[in-house]
Amino acid sequence: MIRRFSQVVMRPLVAVGIIAFSSALALAQNAATNTTKNNNAAVKSELPFSNTQDFEDVKKGFIAPLPDNGIIKNAKGQTVWDLGAYSFAQGKEAPDTVNPSLWRQLQLLSEGGLYEVTPRIYQVRSADLSNITFIEGDSGVIVMDPLISAETAKASLDLYRKHRGNKPVVAVIYTHSHVDHYGGVRGVVDEKDVQSGKVKIIAPEGFLEEAVSENVFAGNTMGRRASYMYGNLLPKDPKGTLGTGLGLGTSPGTITIIPPTDTITKTGQQLKVDGLTFEFLLAPGTEAHAEMHFYIPELKAVTAAENATHTLHNLYTLRGAKVRNAKAWANYLNETLQRWGDKAEVLYAPHHWPTWGNEKVVDHLKKQRDLYKYLNDQTLRMANHGYNMVEAAEMMELPAELAQYWANRGYYGSVNHDTRAVWNYYLGFFDGNPARLYPLPPTEAGKKFVEYMGGADSVLQKVQKDYDAGNYRWVAQVLDNLVSAQPNNQKAKNLLADALEQMGYQQENGPWRNFFLSGAKELREGVKKLAMPVTASPDTIANMSIEMFFDYLGIRLNGPKAAGKKMAFNVSLPDIKGNYSLVVENGVLNYGPPVDKPDATVTINRTSLDDVIMGTAGIDDKVKDGSAKLGGDGAKFKEFLGMLDTFDFWWNVSTPNPPPSE
Repeated sequence: MIRRFSQVVMRPLVAVGIIAFSSALALAQNAATNTTKNNNAAVKSELPFSNTQDFEDVKKGFIAPLPDNGIIKNAKGQTVWDLGAYSFAQGKEAPDTVNPSLWRQLQLLSEGGLYEVTPRIYQVRSADLSNITFIEGDSGVIVMDPLISAETAKASLDLYRKHRGNKPVVAVIYTHSHVDHYGGVRGVVDEKDVQSGKVKIIAPEGFLEEAVSENVFAGNTMGRRASYMYGNLLPKDPKGTLGTGLGLGTSPGTITIIPPTDTITKTGQQLKVDGLTFEFLLAPGTEAHAEMHFYIPELKAVTAAENATHTLHNLYTLRGAKVRNAKAWANYLNETLQRWGDKAEVLYAPHHWPTWGNEKVVDHLKKQRDLYKYLNDQTLRMANHGYNMVEAAEMMELPAELAQYWANRGYYGSVNHDTRAVWNYYLGFFDGNPARLYPLPPTEAGKKFVEYMGGADSVLQKVQKDYDAGNYRWVAQVLDNLVSAQPNNQKAKNLLADALEQMGYQQENGPWRNFFLSGAKELREGVKKLAMPVTASPDTIANMSIEMFFDYLGIRLNGPKAAGKKMAFNVSLPDIKGNYSLVVENGVLNYGPPVDKPDATVTINRTSLDDVIMGTAGIDDKVKDGSAKLGGDGAKFKEFLGMLDTFDFWWNVSTPNPPPSE
């Protein structure tokens, strides 16, 4: 039987806020306890470590390493990627502080460079969180998923061209709407070539809306949580981050986006690109809400995007995002098999390494399909027996034929939290027990909990015994109440950190490990404000529709400040030839066509309005330089701008936040 602790894992992309940081201070790290040593040692006998096929496959087709020892820098000479920082696992046995299965995945992921997938398809791997793929057409190259940053994408293109010739980029394909699959696009193409028609940008239906909304609407909170998920605050070593299981880490370079020129709107749609045929299958609601698979018959090559990689993926990503549809995920993999399973000779993805040979491709797709189908069906079976979300997750175990397949291990998603995701997808946050319908918030509940347990000293005496016995989950659950009640109780925070640290050391799942160790770091050291990620990058904001932009203003409007106020403004945006109204009433912001009697009128280009809203310029600055005009009661419009919140990125994750100011 596979232990549940070794199934714990999650997924970026990614999408939002996956910006790398360096750790300001080293963790006050503990050694592995005997409980942790025993748990990690047990994994070695429970999983098929004698199966080394992945170590052969990850090296197959190797052409050249990343230049400069795997270091990629930006124009200012700052390092945005360092593959060598993850090399500490190569050729070594897993230490006591690491789950051996996750250590194995790190060893595989830290192999990087340029590889041939099959003639005319090449990948640069481990130059960012994701892979960049180069597909050679008759005269040029089609780029699939150009990484997070322009810098890493350009370095990868340079490496490809060094060994395959200076072929022009004729198209870019975004397989889905997460930033590690489009953010580096300006590193491989010039937007002028896109506008002139020399380069196509191909993406699934809904791509742009999903890409920009996920990175902006809830971008600040997602970004903060992503700093935990991706281990950005942790040292890269056996007591720190081991990557994410999906990839090694995230590059902090320049995030860009160029809108699609060609949109795939239906399954079965074909495009001829530079002599190659691309047959598409739309897979919305899976790993991304805009995602697609495709097959190239001339090369007998198929990609299922991020829906079939070498890990159990996230049905819910711990950075926060819409819950994904496990049933749809399985169905689209099944449809991929039905359409191309008898033809494909190679399966490649924007993460990990390919699978070769028709028999292995089919087997891999089937096992990945059945992984998500099992989680969907068995969660619902348990739910229909009356088990709640937490109970179902604790009970869920994969059958051996799925659990013993390395590519199904929970390195990025986990059986535990994916089960909860399925339960939540169908049934929401409430489990039906009325005692849990209206709980006290954590601080108030924590105070009563501590009171009932006889005070803080009594709690600490009890949890110390449980810590010594290796009951780390219970210690964390109890001390969360004490820290919520007494956020300045450093003794409680230190012991909670110790428990989280041991839980982190035991995880097979990269993001779970990163979360536990990041929480331990924050509890011991407090919040360390490092370089700020910009999830709402200029390219992202500029590519929001005006409706989405106004929706974003509504999210930023401080409702309590706006309560009782009535304001109406007519806004003219000459550069996009748009005229709109913004109306504040009942504490909310609505927009529509111009109104008859506005309090003020504003004439400003959309690009200048972006500057004002993002805080890079004030409205008075724009009026002064002539790029904006205010009519009517301009003070009212300035009052409105003053009611738009800015979001502090460094909110507390592991301790309570202060009450919001109104």
